[in-house]
Amino acid sequence: FQKIKDNQKQGHVLRYVGDLSGDLSKDKGHLEVKLVSIPGDSTLGQIKGSDAIFEIFTESYGEQPIVIQGAGAGAQVTARGVFGDILRLSKHIN
Repeated sequence: FQKIKDNQKQGHVLRYVGDLSGDLSKDKGHLEVKLVSIPGDSTLGQIKGSDAIFEIFTESYGEQPIVIQGAGAGAQVTARGVFGDILRLSKHIN
């Protein structure tokens, strides 16, 4: 965190960003989540608090993403959801 913060450009903010890519129709997806420094005036840079935003890039729309933005769940609801996901996944582990 501190290394990214120290190297941050003027006017940038830190955000956790997930990137899902690949041929999802063939279950060939790759998910990466990382902390990145992005311009504060960008779509992702302007979100506040627990708000969430998805930018979906498709072949049909090219460089212009489909944007879905709204209130996030907050810490307690998110933790409950993650715990539920872990329990569901644990049923599939031998």
